[in-house]
Amino acid sequence: MSKAVRLDKFLADAGKGTRSEVKKFIQKGLVQVNGRTVKKPEQKITEEDRVELLGNPVSMAPEFVYYILHKPAGYVSATEDRYDRTVMELIPEARKGMFPVGRLDKDTEGLLLITDDGGLAHELLSPAHHVEKTYFVRVEGTVTEEDRQKLEQGIDIGEKRLTLPAKVQLFPQEDSDREKAELLRRVRTENLPESYTELLLTIREGKFHQVKRMMKAVGKPVIYLKRISMGPLTLPDELKKGEYRPLTEEEVQKLKNTGGSSAEKQKKC
Repeated sequence: MSKAVRLDKFLADAGKGTRSEVKKFIQKGLVQVNGRTVKKPEQKITEEDRVELLGNPVSMAPEFVYYILHKPAGYVSATEDRYDRTVMELIPEARKGMFPVGRLDKDTEGLLLITDDGGLAHELLSPAHHVEKTYFVRVEGTVTEEDRQKLEQGIDIGEKRLTLPAKVQLFPQEDSDREKAELLRRVRTENLPESYTELLLTIREGKFHQVKRMMKAVGKPVIYLKRISMGPLTLPDELKKGEYRPLTEEEVQKLKNTGGSSAEKQKKC
């Protein structure tokens, strides 16, 4: 907090309640500033002031907050929606101004970053920065070597330009590699179709319904889709569908480095 802010805003940002709730705390004389009871929510304070609520010190809220969410199907990637449940409903402690970074379709699962850091979100989503996003994809039919080459070279999805080259890793239905087998165990479901292909698809863009449109372009419609990584972030194994956790300082720094380093690369090109 580099400048003076209202006391009620300071407490709300610190997670002590909604703006209306903390106003009541202040008016009831439950808040002290520098050892003196304050009953005016509009009183300005700075980072030099000592604030206590019910005798307990209140730490200054961080400038930005970052969460990683394991998005389940059935939720839309929005802050509010008239008809559907939003991913923000899964994070009750989210403070005002937080939003999902990018979009996963309602029926798509997996990693979703939630933050109020608009600058970082812009860096990660900017088409110029080409931040990689990897998806586990299950499609109908058999993905051929020709299909793979089309995806890896760039494919026509009905826009002015072909998609950027993707990375494709096909999975046999029974994989002997322990790491691959564990990934398949986590994402597989019952009632698999008779003919299907599973693959990891890594893209560097974020066009509308891009993965589904790419697979449709090779005649293999998507029947299951899950994002497992975005830049340096990978969906934690222990994070169940609908669960979330704050990013570690190391994870936040890696994200910031990803945006910055990508930007620098583009300047040199």
